[in-house]
Amino acid sequence: MATVGTPSAPSVPRHTNRLIKEKSPYLLQHAHNPVDWYPWGQEAFDKAKTENKLIFLSVGYSTCHWCHVMEEESFKNKEIGEIMNEHFVCIKVDREERPDVDKVYMTFVQATSGGGGWPMSVWLTPDLKPFAGGTYFPPEDGVHRVGFRTVLLRIAEQWKENKDALLESSQRILVALQHTSEIRVQGQESPPPAKEVMDTCFQQLSRSYDEDYGGFSKSPKFPTPVNLNFLFTYWALHQTAPEGARALQMALHTLKMMAHGGIHDHIGQISGDEFFADVVRDILLYVSRDLSDQAGGFYSAEDADSYPTITSGEKREGAFCVWAAEELRALLPDPVEGATEGTTLADVFLHHYGVEEGGNVDPMKDPHQELKGKNVLIARGSLELTSARFGLGRGQLSALLRECRQRLSSARAQRPRPHLDTKMLAAWNGLMISGFAQAGAALAEQEYVSRAAEAAVFLRTHLYDPDSGRLLRSCYRGKDNSVEQSAVPIQGFLEDYVFVIQALFDLYEASLEQGWLEWALHLQHMQDKLFWDPKGFAYFSTEAGDPSLLLRLKDDQDGAEPTPNSVTVTNLLRAACYSGHMDWVEKAGRILAAFSERLQKIPITLPEMARATAVFHHTLKQVVICGDPQGEDTKEMLRCVRSVFSPNKVEVPPASPSLVSAACIAGASSFLPVQLFAPILLCSASLLGSILSFSYLSTASRATAEPCTPLPAQSTSSLAQKWLQPWLLLLLAVYTALSLSLVLSQGETFHSGVNMSYPVWMCHVLCRPS
Repeated sequence: MATVGTPSAPSVPRHTNRLIKEKSPYLLQHAHNPVDWYPWGQEAFDKAKTENKLIFLSVGYSTCHWCHVMEEESFKNKEIGEIMNEHFVCIKVDREERPDVDKVYMTFVQATSGGGGWPMSVWLTPDLKPFAGGTYFPPEDGVHRVGFRTVLLRIAEQWKENKDALLESSQRILVALQHTSEIRVQGQESPPPAKEVMDTCFQQLSRSYDEDYGGFSKSPKFPTPVNLNFLFTYWALHQTAPEGARALQMALHTLKMMAHGGIHDHIGQISGDEFFADVVRDILLYVSRDLSDQAGGFYSAEDADSYPTITSGEKREGAFCVWAAEELRALLPDPVEGATEGTTLADVFLHHYGVEEGGNVDPMKDPHQELKGKNVLIARGSLELTSARFGLGRGQLSALLRECRQRLSSARAQRPRPHLDTKMLAAWNGLMISGFAQAGAALAEQEYVSRAAEAAVFLRTHLYDPDSGRLLRSCYRGKDNSVEQSAVPIQGFLEDYVFVIQALFDLYEASLEQGWLEWALHLQHMQDKLFWDPKGFAYFSTEAGDPSLLLRLKDDQDGAEPTPNSVTVTNLLRAACYSGHMDWVEKAGRILAAFSERLQKIPITLPEMARATAVFHHTLKQVVICGDPQGEDTKEMLRCVRSVFSPNKVEVPPASPSLVSAACIAGASSFLPVQLFAPILLCSASLLGSILSFSYLSTASRATAEPCTPLPAQSTSSLAQKWLQPWLLLLLAVYTALSLSLVLSQGETFHSGVNMSYPVWMCHVLCRPS
């Protein structure tokens, strides 16, 4: 510890510890605590062993409200800091930077306390074995909770008087954790049946669904995209059944309630008529504006807490986003023309967004009274209801609300912004790249695809080691907006590989750039090498060889993020389609087999893997598109393919017509009987070389036939291509006749607003889910 300040200079920190040398914003937040913090590493481990001290491990992240609370109450307290320094070696970990450490000890806390969360507080023996833990502790004893000071002193006393008992207890706990956390194939090595898994997961989600507010289970609710992805897939496979309609209703209602609620920044919202498209554009606008590094990467998050005003000395939760009713009335005093007499802009705005004079935050959910008298903006009613309430036209109301939001946006710009965590993570950048790429493809917005490509270039430049071929976990915004790496770079974890590979596949399909596919396949090979469990199957979250990690775990639950093994099932199936390496299909099946028991009993804990089970059994439909990527006919074909939601579709845009010819020979050689393997070929009217090939492999034929995969360009010659095209056209005519009778007999309907030219019509026929 170093004392660097004096009483006469209060602006200079009184204390500085080792965390001042770190790059993580979370660790830097604690660099001036009176606690003698160490980062996770050998220096701290050696000190604990040399001095025979217990380790106190504190894990959190820089934008966590309760992490800030515990720091203010305990870690900035000089007396508590002295107790910590005297009896413990204190280690601080950023859970976003080191998810491997976080997972090991969170597994312990959840197993021994029945809950978990951050800040996480764990006490370890000098050899890193946990024996006590929890989450947030108040500084002093209360009616219902023991204070942090008391816990520290009791544990220190136990270590002094009952050391052997503590060591024995920690060893027993570790053995139990190793046993209960093991995930491996047990008995049957085949994947569970898709229908059983999907139906059970749907039923479990349906039972926990909140009919009024959307979402699942009771409050507080956190966004769970995996549930919505599952429901959309379930709908796609049951479109004509009541269960399918129910799944779609649950997903859409949840999304609408999220968009109307306080989680959505209404003040930054853009206007428009397409509700969901507007929300997507809204989110991507925020990310591009507030979470983007100038080099192309995406930052981690903005803080939950901020200063209410520029003169405030204390941060408060939600201060940047909440409003008092009187504040809004002062900003929106104008009378509203055409409304009932005396109506002001404030009256309309307060009614539409659920503002109450005394605040709309439940005091029971605001233990520190930081939100007393404040309002979270929530769209309580529809535009139609608000229009009727004040006697306004819908268009006039929309214009009035837009004016109100613009004024509030200008006023909010004067407030201090929340702390920005400028750490950039490979995994989270991968998720954001997928978001931009998919939005760009779905909305036909090239700027989103370009932004995704810019971020992918950033990943390759700053979070990839070309010499080793491996991903790195994190990098940081440095001085003068440069991008910096820590002294000893953190190697990428399983989630980094999985989410980046998914992102590159999505970007490849959205941009048609071959290089992204090649990099994704390389990373998939590297993921197999570093993380695959050849004995128990599935992937470990971390690679082998780190002696500081007591457990090598496999995540077994989807949360705010899908678990990497869930996503990698679909990644492997896509990789097999792109490359023809069928061993990846086998790996995907083995992952499902390893999680079979959980998938069949409680699939609601793994909705993304449940969805992947359906993709595995239904197999992926390949859409092979050949032609000039800038040609209007090719673009029209792509728009057609992307206009229909098909959860088991993969786009394969080869480099030349000869590649398509080779691909289609591979499929045509095994397409009969039609019900087993059906490659469908479509020529654009303006270009014979533009061939759209759809193929899928039924479960029954998986063992005997291979999907139609692109072959290397050099495997076919221009002469073969010349002879193939007439045969492909003939095959198209024959199969079209077969498919017409099949499709029309099933009563297929189409969107009336779609251009029913021959290629577009065929795309609607062919893109419908199996």
